[in-house]
Amino acid sequence: MMNDTASDMRAGSLRTRGDQLVEVDDRLFLQSVARALYVLEAFGRDAKPMSLSEIAASAQVTKSAAQRAAQTLLSLGYLERSPDGGLMPGRRLLDRAFDYLRSNPLIERATPILIELRKNSGERVDFSLFDDLTILYAIRLQSKRETFFATLAGRRIPTFCSSGGRAILAHLDDSAVDDILRRSERRPLTPKTIVDLDQIWEKVREARQEGYAYAAEESLVGEIVLSAAVINDKQQPVAAVHIAGSLSEWTVEDFRKRFAPLAIEAARALSY
Repeated sequence: MMNDTASDMRAGSLRTRGDQLVEVDDRLFLQSVARALYVLEAFGRDAKPMSLSEIAASAQVTKSAAQRAAQTLLSLGYLERSPDGGLMPGRRLLDRAFDYLRSNPLIERATPILIELRKNSGERVDFSLFDDLTILYAIRLQSKRETFFATLAGRRIPTFCSSGGRAILAHLDDSAVDDILRRSERRPLTPKTIVDLDQIWEKVREARQEGYAYAAEESLVGEIVLSAAVINDKQQPVAAVHIAGSLSEWTVEDFRKRFAPLAIEAARALSY
């Protein structure tokens, strides 16, 4: 890792942000702030209390740098001690998630529409934001049966294999879709995850024709999800509305027939 003085001598470079490479102006880039965030991001790769050595290895910083960053975050409440003495994300992080959610006007507009959609469908309803190679769940309204991960806002799913991601890809031009698929790792989440490029393209073209996308057991075994994209005033996809159900209660075709019109209507109501 470069120190702040060394980075100030460079005009710009590519740096990793999540699963993306972004160009930054190194004259304005603070390594100390970045190291603190790398420490926090380490917990996204391993959801358990971690030692300093584990944090340093995951964040790709020295143990000394990890210790200074972790102690600062611990003092400010962004890390906490677990009962066994390890470090884990702190409750103050929920404050910052709350700040984001309440300051995003699209999420505010989506909430009453999704509540009504949840009442009308009787199934789980989600709202995700498009973030290049992934979609990020911002709202999750539960039904009567859920796995733990399916209840949590903030979870990311790869764009290429999610119904919301494919609904969004359907509104991009072919070159943009090719670019996203080329940069995606395309690792399967379940045995049913479609990773073949030709098959993914077939799903995207189907979504263009139908106005929505669906995925059966591609991110969670036993689950079917269909989604429609939310479009902004520049005709670009920015988010997706999801309806999710259980294959123990629905066939794929019956689920699509029943819920696709509801998802499309909700997405259109949110488009701007």
